[in-house]
Amino acid sequence: MTDTVIPKRALISVSDKTGLAGLVRALAGRGVELISTGGTAALIRAEGLAVTEVSALTGFPEMLGGRVKTLHPAVHGGLLARRGDPGDAAALAAHGIRPIDLLVVNLYPFEAALARGAAPAELVEEIDVGGPAMLRAAAKNHADVAVLCDPEDYPAFLGELAAQGGGTRLAFRQRLAAAAFARTAAYDAAIAAFLAAEAGGPAPPRRRAVAGTLAQALRYGENPHQAAAFYRDGTGRPGVATARQLQGKELSYNNLLDTDAAFEAVAEVNPAEAAACVIVKHATPCAAARAATPREAFLKALDADRTSAFGGIVALNRPLDRVTAEEIARHFLEVVIAPGIEAGAAALLARREGLRLLSAGGLPDPRTGGPTVRSVAGGFLVQDRDTGDLRAEALRVASARAPTAAELADLVFAWKVAKHVRSNAIVLAREGATVGIGGGQTARVDAVEQAVRKAAAMGAALGLPHSPARGAVAASDAFFPFPDGIEVLAAAGVTAVIQPGGARRDAEVTAAADAAGMAMVLTGMRHFRH
Repeated sequence: MTDTVIPKRALISVSDKTGLAGLVRALAGRGVELISTGGTAALIRAEGLAVTEVSALTGFPEMLGGRVKTLHPAVHGGLLARRGDPGDAAALAAHGIRPIDLLVVNLYPFEAALARGAAPAELVEEIDVGGPAMLRAAAKNHADVAVLCDPEDYPAFLGELAAQGGGTRLAFRQRLAAAAFARTAAYDAAIAAFLAAEAGGPAPPRRRAVAGTLAQALRYGENPHQAAAFYRDGTGRPGVATARQLQGKELSYNNLLDTDAAFEAVAEVNPAEAAACVIVKHATPCAAARAATPREAFLKALDADRTSAFGGIVALNRPLDRVTAEEIARHFLEVVIAPGIEAGAAALLARREGLRLLSAGGLPDPRTGGPTVRSVAGGFLVQDRDTGDLRAEALRVASARAPTAAELADLVFAWKVAKHVRSNAIVLAREGATVGIGGGQTARVDAVEQAVRKAAAMGAALGLPHSPARGAVAASDAFFPFPDGIEVLAAAGVTAVIQPGGARRDAEVTAAADAAGMAMVLTGMRHFRH
């Protein structure tokens, strides 16, 4: 096995022609013979360089509308032949095949077509067959062949040639081979997921691959001793993966988690109906509000829990305007994300150099499905995204008293927020804003007491004559197993509750609500978030 290999022949066939002109000029300048297909060959000729068509190499024209071009022993034999192996050398000589030392291939843009919603028939035609086969062949034979599958690797490759007298070292080729196998694995994962979704059916696939493209190498993970990186999955769902960072320091692992949680939560409020703001700390909402304008929504959310909001993540469901930015600039916040950022707002916040400002380019649809993935020891869990939506016809009033229209509006809002709070989750809301949130507790009554304490602290901080829990409504992400939670809420002055129902003691829970004159609405749907 040789270490440094100087390429003499290169086969080049790419869909993404970014950086290709510079690469082929550099190769030709080093005397590398160029072989290519279709549009790639045309680009090489346009650079004034000599190129051999693959059809001349194989003796066969492109067939079946381009489906068959490179699937031929003249190609794969040249890629897979082991240099220095007498048997391989004899086979090449017997069939008139010459070795290929460099492969430059990137694949049909299947993932891009999938992300833009192409029709199934078009997607099938974007499934590359010859490209992955060549990449795998060259990567397998990395002892003798260099493989490039991404234009981002061209500069490093040319730098390697310059440093190694026109050749590549084995360690460098191994890195390129690893990148090629990762690329084909990600490509096949996207195709498999698409076909499985098209086929439907209740059974999960026997094998499942999760793939992504590196978006950012992070300084560290949750803690400084943990390595971490951020990958995009290519679905194009608006959020941290699509966002353009306009200013501020590099986003950390924790920033990304918190920002994702905030933006997904704020998307629960339709921007056509109201402006909304969600403030997140440690991946769970600490405050949320809806209002006529983003400024009003931010101020209402801020007042809901000023202590927790310090150094928090702010998400808006409408573009960030200048008047809202003026209010934001008065507070210490880590990240602000919105579907868009108006120029005046960006200019105003530019002086806050520590603030990370993100324009997501859109708002995620909370009703759009897709998988969520979490690791466990020795494996990972996959589930559908929680797209459960509250439908008016599904609500059932269990109490003797029905909620008023104002209570019902706050109940629905509190329910949407509770969906994004860690279980056990309790959300108190009043006049379109949260006034107390309890979450992540091991007993539901503990979450109730936490929410009530938060409300009392909010009232004290704002100088109110009493806790804003009085006259508020409450949402619970799951049923109340005992009446104790209702009794604590009633004692705090809460007037209405929304919860899934379904506990063995539902009758006792409802009786406690009736005894306090509370309205209770059942959804029949829970929103655990672990």
